[in-house]
Amino acid sequence: MDEGKIILGIDPGTNIMGYGVIKAKGNQYSVIQYGVLHLKKYTDHAVKLEKIFSRVTQIIDEYGPDEVALEAPFMGKNPQSMLKLGRAQGVAMAAALQHQIPVTEYAPKKVKQSVTGRGTASKEQVADMLARLLKLKELPKLLDATDALAVALTHHFQGGNNLSKAKSWKAFLANNPGRVK
Repeated sequence: MDEGKIILGIDPGTNIMGYGVIKAKGNQYSVIQYGVLHLKKYTDHAVKLEKIFSRVTQIIDEYGPDEVALEAPFMGKNPQSMLKLGRAQGVAMAAALQHQIPVTEYAPKKVKQSVTGRGTASKEQVADMLARLLKLKELPKLLDATDALAVALTHHFQGGNNLSKAKSWKAFLANNPGRVK
């Protein structure tokens, strides 16, 4: 009997990383847990990456997600910021792949479109829609947590289509030949 999937959504960041865990089956979904990891207090980028890896591993061990969905970094005005975000996303991805959990990435516009119907929706509009869809009694103070829930819900709405079909590092590398050198 299909009891649904547990999906971990991650909004990677090097100052604040949002995470959200949902249970989803058909047109029913519920929040299991969500929160943020505060990283601003660490000045060493390598320490931030280690904290991200450790926390994602801890979340995986605690909630046992079937799949992980990540928000893909976007190109802003500062290429260094995108590089740092890509590293944060990479260590979160590595934590999931180490546990043999499939990983899927979603562009920020895709997440907004999936949750609100508009790819240009604000973080506040996404949070408001999530409050209704997930029946949240109150919104978190930091919207990085709702962004992560939105990524998880997007993954469910997309049918859990895991574009990489990665079940392990070996499979990820085989399915993404140009991504890692």
